[in-house]
Amino acid sequence: MRYGHKIIALAIALFLIGTNGAIAADELPIPADEFVFCTTCHGVQLMGNELIKAPRLSGMDAWYVEQQLQSFKNGWRGTHENDISGMEMQPMAAALKDEQIAAAARFTHLTQSPQPLETVSGNANKGRMLYATCAACHGVSGEGNQALGGPALTDLNDWYLLTQLMNYRDGSRGSHPDDTYGMQMRASIQVLSDDAAMLDVVSYINSLEGSLE
Repeated sequence: MRYGHKIIALAIALFLIGTNGAIAADELPIPADEFVFCTTCHGVQLMGNELIKAPRLSGMDAWYVEQQLQSFKNGWRGTHENDISGMEMQPMAAALKDEQIAAAARFTHLTQSPQPLETVSGNANKGRMLYATCAACHGVSGEGNQALGGPALTDLNDWYLLTQLMNYRDGSRGSHPDDTYGMQMRASIQVLSDDAAMLDVVSYINSLEGSLE
């Protein structure tokens, strides 16, 4: 989707949202019209769209979605010239008020969609050993840890996980001095020495039980 189309979708969404960000659980799983700015790119029920590099968001912890939207809004994410997808997302978040971000995060958490298909192929046995470092923040089963700022890793698109690992490695994510968690992640990623190691650890994450409800 072109940038101009995203702006139009966002403008419509902001008009519809107004000051009312409340979402009732019984309105789901059909996305409400006021969240068209999410579903336009991330797909029906936020199931993701690999063609435009928009990841699956459904069921994500609200605290993490809100944290990342704030990161985009503050320019901590989506401002690096090599992060094309992030650069498209950044103005979307920048136009949102804090209460709209909180409402979008809650909507994301409540929305459900089918489990994503596996697309990454690596050595899960090797990945299991490499994941020991990841487990310190993301949990032994990939369930996440809010206190440490580590999001759940299960039930995500594996291609997106791989992309973000590469982004951390090349500095297009996690380089902003105010992005504390991002900088921690950049330091931790050093254990994954090459693309093969990243493929292996993502393959192992694919084997973990999904923790999202």
